[in-house]
Amino acid sequence: YRRLRRRWGVMFQDGALFSSLTVQQNVEAPMREQSQLAPELRETLAGIKVRMVGLPETALAKYPAELSGGMRKRAGFARAIALDPEIVFLDEPTAGLDPIGAAAFDILIKQLQAALGLTVFLVTHDLDSLYAICDRVAVLADGRVLAVGSVADMDAVDHPWVQEYFHGPRARAAQATAGGR
Repeated sequence: YRRLRRRWGVMFQDGALFSSLTVQQNVEAPMREQSQLAPELRETLAGIKVRMVGLPETALAKYPAELSGGMRKRAGFARAIALDPEIVFLDEPTAGLDPIGAAAFDILIKQLQAALGLTVFLVTHDLDSLYAICDRVAVLADGRVLAVGSVADMDAVDHPWVQEYFHGPRARAAQATAGGR
């Protein structure tokens, strides 16, 4: 189980950071639990991961309560990639962010996905993120999987909920935005 656990990382909706630990300590937590790395190396790697997600080095000494919502999400993402996973699970990564912050986070996800060769498993209701990030989607509603395929494949799904979700006014706005990226 331990070897399998090192192959994936998780970023929870609000970062799920330990409130009594600094960002540095939060990012080091999976390294302490899942590896035999020396403390000095953990410290160095945590600094690298924090910079990779776009946080300033000064964020390392801050506690979660001292961070903005977007900074907490980035710190949570740094912790999720702390062990260089193959897969990251992101739970509503842009929830609670303003449109500019959400778009920046979408770009960060795509950049790290490409740079690190990550598989990103994303749970989201944010259509802008869906169009910006996802190659394949699974639509869950009514307690079951309604459709699986590319975002473009969703056009052909003959289910009222899927049609409303992907063709309603918010979807049209998200598609227009995605077309301009």
